[in-house]
Amino acid sequence: MADRGVRNLANLERTASTARVLNLWALKQRKGDDPDYRAHRLFKNATLNASIILKHKLRANELELFTIPRHSATKILVPIEGKDLRMGARFAFIGQKGFRDALHHTFGVDIDEDSADHRVLRILDEAPTLDPFLVREQLRRNGFTPARCYFDLSEADSRRMFRFAQSEIETLVRLSMGGSENEVAQAVKLTQKILANSADAELDPLRRTLQLDAAQFQEGVFCWKAFLYYKWQLTDLLPRVGAVLRAIQTIRPHGPMSDDTKIYLSSASETLCRALTDACRNVKMTLEIYDVAYRNLTEQNDPLAFRDFLLKAPTLFNALGEKLGGIEHIVSFWRFRFADESSSTIAPDALADIFKDFENGLGVKFDERPLLNAPEIIAAA
Repeated sequence: MADRGVRNLANLERTASTARVLNLWALKQRKGDDPDYRAHRLFKNATLNASIILKHKLRANELELFTIPRHSATKILVPIEGKDLRMGARFAFIGQKGFRDALHHTFGVDIDEDSADHRVLRILDEAPTLDPFLVREQLRRNGFTPARCYFDLSEADSRRMFRFAQSEIETLVRLSMGGSENEVAQAVKLTQKILANSADAELDPLRRTLQLDAAQFQEGVFCWKAFLYYKWQLTDLLPRVGAVLRAIQTIRPHGPMSDDTKIYLSSASETLCRALTDACRNVKMTLEIYDVAYRNLTEQNDPLAFRDFLLKAPTLFNALGEKLGGIEHIVSFWRFRFADESSSTIAPDALADIFKDFENGLGVKFDERPLLNAPEIIAAA
């Protein structure tokens, strides 16, 4: 299958969210000669390692490609012309019917189901987002340690979150420079280095303050960037969550409804709103661990507390990434599905499928739904 969304494809690196797109094609252009990139590839297959992988909201005509119903999928794009994205790309979905045949016929790629590349594809598909910090931890848990450059933030996200990150870092710069006129310039420089994961000699005074060796410091800068990213992401999402919560509580489906669907929908909006609110609260509580450690550094002059936090930080990436991924999926899918007045009508079964997908993304268990008296609900409807 071919995707000729030329303008969007060509602008991916400039506009795409890190959590949605893993642009291995652009990474190859930038890092193709880097020894670490060449020695520690994400995919052994050269075609896959120069592809573009993205989380995609399925359209109506794409639903039939999957045996198990789903609303989003992980899409692999391989440019038709290797160095020119304007020509479009061929694509396949991870886990679609006849996936191995699709890889062969679409890209000329042949991989066994028990191969390392197939396992990596499965990990990427199972991840709720392509958030680089979450993905790195899930790959690491499964024995994969590709080069660090695979987990850079996109140009778009680095640009969008720069001012937020700078405002966070200015506190540290102000403390270390004691009111110097160069505070802003130094904050800008330090922010640029952290977002680029550049633990170079200019940051050596900070490394020594935190009492980290070179390898630990590089990992620490990576983890610091992760928490700046997660804080910015939550700050960006929260204003939109309220509107989605109100829409979930007020939406009414139209059309015939089975008894099972009626029972489910009678409580699903309440369950989902509670789960979404709890997810936001849990993310804020986890981020507070970072805030406390950072205040210990900047207000209590206790660098060792911040150092210890950075060394343990990766254990928090899965929880943060999964919760934020579930929140982002709900917010972005709702905006995608109900973009305007003409798309606001929905059948009961379709709404139930969406709610179940959202619940799954937030980790809602069946036994967490309220117990209902089915005959009373059906009679009252």
